[in-house]
Amino acid sequence: MVFVLILGIIFSFTLYLIDLLKHECGVDKTPKQLIISCFICTIAIIILIISQFTEFYYYFDELNRYHRARGFIICYLFPLMVLILDLSVIIEYYKRIGKLQRISILLFSVVPLIASIIQIFTYGVSFTSITLVGLVVVLYVFALIDMNNIVERANKHEIEIIRGEQKNMQLLFKQTATALANAIDAKDKYTHGHSRRVAEYSVKIAKYAHKGEKECEELYFAALLHDVGKIGIKDSIINKEGKLTNEEYGAIKMHPVIGMQILSSISQSPYLSIGAHYHHERYDGRGYPTGLKGEDIPDIARIIAVADAYDAMTSRRSYRDPIPQQLVREEFVKGIGTQFDPTYARIMLHLIDLDSEYIMKESSGQNKSEKIESLVCGAYRSTVSDGILLTNTVTHIHLTSYMNVERKHENIPSFVLFDSLDGRIHDDERKCRELLYHEYASIRADGIVTGKGIRNVQKRTNETAGAAAEDKAMLRGEKISFDLEAVRYRDHLLIRMSNRFRFHEIIIALPDSTRYAYLSLTGEYCVIDDVDIYKTEEEIGKGYIPRIAEEITYINVPAGDIPNVQVDGWRSAISEGFVVTDGMRVIFHTMSLPTSRLVWHCPFAVLYTSDDGLPNGDDYRELTVIRLDGEGWEEDDHVENRVNVSKLDSFIDWNDWKEKNKAGQDCELLFRVDKEKISITTEYCGLSICSVTTFTEDIHEVYAALTGDQCALTNIRIIR
Repeated sequence: MVFVLILGIIFSFTLYLIDLLKHECGVDKTPKQLIISCFICTIAIIILIISQFTEFYYYFDELNRYHRARGFIICYLFPLMVLILDLSVIIEYYKRIGKLQRISILLFSVVPLIASIIQIFTYGVSFTSITLVGLVVVLYVFALIDMNNIVERANKHEIEIIRGEQKNMQLLFKQTATALANAIDAKDKYTHGHSRRVAEYSVKIAKYAHKGEKECEELYFAALLHDVGKIGIKDSIINKEGKLTNEEYGAIKMHPVIGMQILSSISQSPYLSIGAHYHHERYDGRGYPTGLKGEDIPDIARIIAVADAYDAMTSRRSYRDPIPQQLVREEFVKGIGTQFDPTYARIMLHLIDLDSEYIMKESSGQNKSEKIESLVCGAYRSTVSDGILLTNTVTHIHLTSYMNVERKHENIPSFVLFDSLDGRIHDDERKCRELLYHEYASIRADGIVTGKGIRNVQKRTNETAGAAAEDKAMLRGEKISFDLEAVRYRDHLLIRMSNRFRFHEIIIALPDSTRYAYLSLTGEYCVIDDVDIYKTEEEIGKGYIPRIAEEITYINVPAGDIPNVQVDGWRSAISEGFVVTDGMRVIFHTMSLPTSRLVWHCPFAVLYTSDDGLPNGDDYRELTVIRLDGEGWEEDDHVENRVNVSKLDSFIDWNDWKEKNKAGQDCELLFRVDKEKISITTEYCGLSICSVTTFTEDIHEVYAALTGDQCALTNIRIIR
């Protein structure tokens, strides 16, 4: 049985090799060596059987002791030949066999071979049997491991395929939804990109409301397809320029129902039909089509309603230009709790406050570059570009210009510096008044400056040989390149213009630091082309622009415990921070700046933490912001803020409130600390305000600071 088992194991190994080469190594035809191995194993077993009757391999004496016979060497030659033949096959196909399997197979062929040779000269111990049994176990384990690896690789491959299919399905879904949204928007020539913008604004609101990633993704697609029902509305109604009749308006009001019917067939994504069906509901119950009220309106639809209204107001329509963002903000303030969900409306107000460059609008450029098409200019300022907002990061503008007609005029590009609520140049008196249009100066590309609303201007010009030749080239209608750099620091502007032979440096002192400064491209009988605009990342500081006029300041009065602060724009400056303690009072004088005109042009109180105690310092975390018009805002995920506002008998109306702010008021803030709560209370201009901030985690030390929008804060005293 020992001899039979040895031959059986070797024969089984040969059969295993045949199977391995065929099914895993891709060898169609069985190698001749393995066929010979099988034949040798068969012969060896036949001879082994005969030996049992002839004592050819071994015999037992009268004491039943085992002895080798004269032919014992032959019983080792057969396994040796099989192992050598199998080894030759393994070497031939070594690279095709798996890494783990090739090691175990090689060991199985070599080690028993060596053991068999040793066995020939050793008597009494069956080395061949021992090694074969041990290596069978090794071969089995290695084969099992290799099989598991193959299965694991197959599973991973299958998972990758499934994930790839899911990504492809998601991409296909997104592309299909986007294509459908674009088709919807294409029905109305005034709403191009509306659905995409509403989707983006909706996700911004949702993220500030701490919605999860899956909720934000669902909201994006629901908002993208919220107007799908317009497919069922006649183009003549959608694109009608005049006022809609009652019948036409009734047809428009059906688009949420049509949208719901279209999208309800997508049963796997019920949120799509919900967004389409309810996005015109109002928080006070006066919306359509079902007249739902408050939180009965699905959450997803309340968010879309805010984003949809914002984009509608900030986009161009047949009967009006985009509404200035400050006026849009006022509309949201009016609509809190009536048209809009208070939570999501306040988030939109916060997004508007953060959008200091009015990027969230239909025609917005990118943050670092803006696109201006070619301008074909006739009479001076007959064609103008949209304004480019100038800030304390340098704006670079490159353009080319050439004559539009024969030189009977000043065929030269120009630049207009101005401010307006919508960032556009206006000549109509009514629009100038409504949009607070203020023109600072116009600057020609040859360096001539015409000032209208500035305090001072200083110009430096360098001209090299070749300038006259460039003038002649312009007369011949050749293209001339111009490069311009423009930057602003507080109430001063610096503009550098250059071409190959001329350089102009112009410093302009603006009337104040609070108004915006826009630059618009125009010209006279010339074509402005190849316009390239980009902004640098680095902000300039004090001293970059030489001062040519005294700074307009409203805080040049004695300071209290900390320096006075002038806040020219939304949170453009902030006071020193101070540790909040129980019973602390902060008393200060506040005055809105002359340019202020809105309710929120008032002081703010900020609660924060930072490692060094500085506002915007190391590891800065803003906990809450309380405005003295009664609005509050929490920034941190680990706090809850509740603001209670009531009007006192002394409160007349908001116009009176704004006038009192402009006249100047003393204000006192009382801080109370109770374990995980900090409350701030005050009575200010007829309002009683109590803000309670609750912390959901342990915060070692909380600081406070004062800031605001277009206000001066003086004589700040901290009483403990």
